[in-house]
Amino acid sequence: MPEANPAALRFLATRRSRPAKTLTTPVPDNAALSELLTVAARTPDHGKLEPWRFIVLEAAALKRLAQTAADRGAALGHDPEKIEKIRAQFANADLAVAVIASPKDSEKIPELEQTLSAGAVAMNLLAAALAAGWGANWLSGWVSHDRDWREAQLGLQAHEWIAGFIHIGTERLAPPERPRPDLSQIVTWVAS
Repeated sequence: MPEANPAALRFLATRRSRPAKTLTTPVPDNAALSELLTVAARTPDHGKLEPWRFIVLEAAALKRLAQTAADRGAALGHDPEKIEKIRAQFANADLAVAVIASPKDSEKIPELEQTLSAGAVAMNLLAAALAAGWGANWLSGWVSHDRDWREAQLGLQAHEWIAGFIHIGTERLAPPERPRPDLSQIVTWVAS
């Protein structure tokens, strides 16, 4: 029989993101965040391409991004509620890590596999932050998909995109449990 890690399984079975709007200070310092990023980077990565990178966004940068997102949303004619939602996501945050999908040219590793690796890095960072006792949430929003905004504000290259913003901080309150998938609806067993 394999050696089980009951504590890790219990954590994964009960893992729950914390809404970003409920997070506050303190946030991880550089050493603590570097440890979380190290854990995040230990993810499935076929071909060892590292088709992702991180941009750490501290409070002042997040406040700046809040204003640029509001300005961009207005210029695009977005609904004021849609603009305010993304503005508040940045304005009310003290720390977020942008997980950047940065696919590499490869004859052996399809871009789809590299995209999945970027998602795995984001999930690893979220889980690592929660396991370390922080509150954390994975968000995106319309600015994540706006090429002009992400290139101008985060310096992304044309082939890069935002897999998500992982907000990390101290949780003010634990959210209630939410409904989880019904395995009978999503699992197919194939015996032969």
